[in-house]
Amino acid sequence: MLEQITLGTFFSYQWYLWAMIWPLNEAGWLINLRRQALAATPRLFQILDAPVTIDDDAAAHELQLTEGRITFQDVDFAFPDEPDTLVLRQLNLTVEPGEVVAILGMTGSGKSSLLNLVPRFQDAVAGTVLIDGQDVRDVTLESLRRQIGLVPQESFLFSATIRDNIAYGRPDATDEEVIAAAKAAAAHDFISGFPEGYNTPVGERGSTLSGGQKQRVAIARALLLNPRILILDDSTSSVDLNTEYQIQKALDNLMEGRTSFVIAQRISTVLNADQILVLDKGRIVDRGVHEELMERSAIYAEIYHSQLSEDAVTE
Repeated sequence: MLEQITLGTFFSYQWYLWAMIWPLNEAGWLINLRRQALAATPRLFQILDAPVTIDDDAAAHELQLTEGRITFQDVDFAFPDEPDTLVLRQLNLTVEPGEVVAILGMTGSGKSSLLNLVPRFQDAVAGTVLIDGQDVRDVTLESLRRQIGLVPQESFLFSATIRDNIAYGRPDATDEEVIAAAKAAAAHDFISGFPEGYNTPVGERGSTLSGGQKQRVAIARALLLNPRILILDDSTSSVDLNTEYQIQKALDNLMEGRTSFVIAQRISTVLNADQILVLDKGRIVDRGVHEELMERSAIYAEIYHSQLSEDAVTE
């Protein structure tokens, strides 16, 4: 029987066999995909159906930013699901235009919650947050957030080129403007080292770049937006000392002339701040410059000595 099979018959058999197996494989893949979709659907609709708690007031107006002075007046804050547990209590603070304010405190002290009130990611339950005398709840979200640059601890990059990621907030930016922002962010040299330069794809969530490189791309993005207010969240907490130095130079360029907030666990990133705030259990328990706080703040001294010990172990 085998001697009677021609080459054409053999290939026809192979083709028919594959034509039968391929749909079965696809069916198995689709069944698995359906299971994943069914498992994810409740969580997806939980997000889609979540009520919008932060929105423009009917009488909201454009933010008229003239100087960049930020004032917190008797601010209390609690999360919506725990309204009786205050995260921030009777917080009063004035940040002058162009001033750099560093915020330190133990985990859970309210550092991120404080700064989330400025771009209205969250709203205070009591008191007011003012920018140049205007309550942030009385201005449009678009005009407010357009003036705020954010460099988070985990810098998010899109699956696109380096250039597209830098120009994300300003897609009409010229190549010269993108390169100038990258140079100021100490990112131009490593970008130029790639074969495709600024057209290098970064992969999903910037997977092809190191942590320090992603942070410098995020800083370049913020520089290109040219905001008047900056929020920097622990931007050098997970990099080596050499990379930290490069990032710190970029941050110095970024903060020049801008009202800036810096959240950091590393003392070295806040030594040159105009004022340092020490938070504990939602309250500002001390404020001043490094030398003053080392003398009178036990919390600040503890963070400082803890950082010295970590650096010694790392070395």
